[in-house]
Amino acid sequence: MTPNEKRPLRGTRILVGRARHQASALSAGLRTLGASVIEIPFIEIRKPQSFQPLDDALKNLKNYDWLILTSVNGVKAMWERRRKFRMTARHFKHLQIAAIGPATKAALLKSGLKVKMVPEEYVAESVVKGLRDKVNGKRVLLVRAKVARDVIPEELRSAGATVDVVEAYETVVPKRSQVRLRALMKDAKRRPHIVTFTSSSTVRNFAELLGASRARALKKIQFASIGPVTSATLRELQLSPEIEAREFTMGGLIRAILLARYATFAA
Repeated sequence: MTPNEKRPLRGTRILVGRARHQASALSAGLRTLGASVIEIPFIEIRKPQSFQPLDDALKNLKNYDWLILTSVNGVKAMWERRRKFRMTARHFKHLQIAAIGPATKAALLKSGLKVKMVPEEYVAESVVKGLRDKVNGKRVLLVRAKVARDVIPEELRSAGATVDVVEAYETVVPKRSQVRLRALMKDAKRRPHIVTFTSSSTVRNFAELLGASRARALKKIQFASIGPVTSATLRELQLSPEIEAREFTMGGLIRAILLARYATFAA
C-alpha cells in the first residue's frame, strides 16, 4: 500500500495538544495533508499572578542592553503590557533582541521590533552559544513563562551578564481536557495513531491528564516531538519519542510525521 501523493496522511488520526488558540497552524498543516486531526489541549496559557515584575522591567527598559524572548506568548504579553506605559517600538530601539525560533521572530517583527539574533537551533542551549561572547558586563532582560528551564539565565550569568528574568504568562493543566482525553484513548476506533508534543510542558501535562501509568500502557501510538528537549521529557516519563523533528518548528514536526508515515507504509 502506498499513500496518496496529494494527501499522504489520509487515514492517519493525529492528536494535537497545543493550547486551543495556538493549535490552528499545526492542525491546518496536517489536515491539508489528509490527516484526521483531533484537538484536545494539554496546556492552557494564563496571565501571571502579577504583572508587576514585567511592568517594572518595562519602566526601566533603558537600563538593559539585551532582550530575550523565548515564545510568541511572551512577545504578545510584553507588547500588550507596554500599552500601559504608552511605549512604542522607539523605546526598544537601543536593545539587541534575541528570539528563539522563527515564530517568535515574526511576532517581534510584526510589533515593529528588530531582531538581532535567532539561534541556529531553537532551544535554550543554542541561545546561550550565540550570546555567550556578547553579554559580559551587559544587562539582559529575559521574558518567558513562569515555568521554564533555567539554562539561559544561569549560563549567561556565568558569562558575566546581569540577567533579570520576568514572567509574562504561565502555563497550566486544562483539567476539562481530562475526560475527553481518557475517553478518546479508551476508544480503539477513535484512538490516535500519533500524538504530537510541542514542548516539555505538553508532555508533562499529557501524562498528568491521562495518568502516567495509562500513558505508558498505550500501544501502537507514536509520540511525535518537536525537538530534543521535548523528547528528553518524554523519555523521562518512560514514553518513547518515535518521531522527532529535525527542525524545531511546526513545519519541521509535520515533515517528521510525514517521513514516519512513509516509512510505515514502506515497511
